[in-house]
Amino acid sequence: MDQQANNQFLQDRVNPILEKMLVDIIAVKPDNVIEFMKSWLEKNGDSCLSPQKKQQQNEDWPESEEDDDDEVDELPEKLKKAKERGTTFVRNSVSAEAFGVYNPVKEFVPKVIEKSNEQRKKIRDRLSQVFMFSALDEKSFNTVIDSMDVEQRKADETIIKQGDNGDHLYVVDSGNLDCFKRFSKDEEPKLVKQYEPGDFFGELALLYNAPRAATIQAKSDCTLFLLDRETFNYIVKDAAVKKRERYEEFLKGLEVLSTLDTYEISQLADSIKPCSFNNGDTIIQQGEQGDVLYFIEEGSAEAFKTLAPNQPPQKVYSYKPGDYFGELALLKNVNRQATVKATSDIKLASLDRRTLKRLVGSLGDLLKRDYPKFERFSMHIPE
Repeated sequence: MDQQANNQFLQDRVNPILEKMLVDIIAVKPDNVIEFMKSWLEKNGDSCLSPQKKQQQNEDWPESEEDDDDEVDELPEKLKKAKERGTTFVRNSVSAEAFGVYNPVKEFVPKVIEKSNEQRKKIRDRLSQVFMFSALDEKSFNTVIDSMDVEQRKADETIIKQGDNGDHLYVVDSGNLDCFKRFSKDEEPKLVKQYEPGDFFGELALLYNAPRAATIQAKSDCTLFLLDRETFNYIVKDAAVKKRERYEEFLKGLEVLSTLDTYEISQLADSIKPCSFNNGDTIIQQGEQGDVLYFIEEGSAEAFKTLAPNQPPQKVYSYKPGDYFGELALLKNVNRQATVKATSDIKLASLDRRTLKRLVGSLGDLLKRDYPKFERFSMHIPE
C-alpha cells in the first residue's frame, strides 16, 4: 500500500472516529481514560462513519452471529450529564497531526519572504505584543519574521469562515475586524469579539488541527501579517502550548480567579506576559500613571505609601506568590496609589490595561471584590 493510500485510509476511516472521541474525552475528563475509550468505541464507533464508509467497514469485518447478543454498557454518567446540560464546545473537532511510518515528518525548510527593514521592524513590534511569540528565542523569532507574509484586505471582506480548514495565523497590524460565531445551525451568527491592531486570530485551527471556530470579517480596510501552518507547527506551536499550559495552571491556583471557568482562564493565560525584577527594584512608583497589573509567580514584594506630605513612606502591605497588585490604577483610572518594591528576586505575570478592559466583564468585577486589603490607603480614591 503506497503512502497516498495510507493517508487516505487514515483520513476516511480513522480520523472521523478519533476526532469525535477526543471531543468527549475533553468534556468528561474521565479518571480511567482507557476504559472510557473502550466503552465509547463500542457505543459510538459506527455512528462516526458515513453510510458508505460504514458499509465498507462491515464488508471488511463481517458481523458474526454472536454480535447480536452482545450488550454494550452505557457511557459513563459524567458524559450523559454533560450532554443533558447541553454542554457545547468551541472546537467541533480536535485532532493532532499524525506522523509515523505512513505519514512521515517532512524536513522543515524555512521560507523567506523578502521584506524591507521597515516591514521587518513593524512585524517585530507587532509580534512582541502577542503572547504566542514571547517564548521564542531570537533565532526562532527571526525565522518567523522571515516567513510572514503581508496582506491588504478591504472593509466587509471575509478573512476566515467558520467551519473551513485553516492554514494561517493572522496578526492585525492596522484596521478593525469583527468576529462572528454561529452556535447552532438554526441561529444567526453572533458578534462575539472585535479585533484591533496588535490582536491575533486563527491560532486554534493550527494548534488543534481543527476547522475554523468562527468567522472573521474586516470592519475597515486592514493590514494583516500571515504565518503559515508549517512554520507555526515547527517554530511556534510547542512553545505556545507550553506557555499557555504553564499560565493556565498558575492562574487556576489564584483564589481571586477561582470562579472563572476554563475558557476564561484560557483567555487570561493567552494575554499574560512574564517579567522579572531583582531584589530591591522598584516595580511601580506612587503617583505615576499605571497601565499594567501584576501577579506574583515567585518571590516577594512590599507596598509603601506616603500618607502625608513631608512624611516618609510607610509599609502598608506585603506580597507573596499568588498575590497581585497594580489593579487600582487600571480599574479606577487613577495614578499609582503606592510604591511596590521587590524584597527578593521576583517573577511576575503581567496584564496590560487594554487586555484588562477587554476582560473587565469577568476579571474586573472579581478584582473589585478584593479591595478590602487596600482600605488603609485607598479612602480618597474617587469611585
